[in-house]
Amino acid sequence: QAQLEESGGGFVQPGGSLKLSCAASGNIFRINVMGWYRQAPGKERELVAISRSILITNYADSVKGRFAISRDNAKNTVYLQMNMLKPEDTAIYYCYVNTYFGQEYWGQGTQVTVSS
Repeated sequence: QAQLEESGGGFVQPGGSLKLSCAASGNIFRINVMGWYRQAPGKERELVAISRSILITNYADSVKGRFAISRDNAKNTVYLQMNMLKPEDTAIYYCYVNTYFGQEYWGQGTQVTVSS
């Protein structure tokens, strides 16, 4: 069974850091894009960062310079290093993966709360 297992969310004070991880397992083959989205209360889900390959990445303007996405293709794992966190980064963060076969997968979400 295909699944994305996320970890690393939690509570942090403004200015702090967290690192999210997402490992793809099961029947997920030929991974293409890996990334992260987030959804804050009362808002729509939005793109945070996408890795189209190890060298090609895209970020939401709101996180540029603070967040860094990386991936380990051998482990089918994507990471999101989040630095200088702000209260407005508070959201549920979802891992996203698609494959060269056109299949899409979402993680169950991990809560990130930034508050003093």
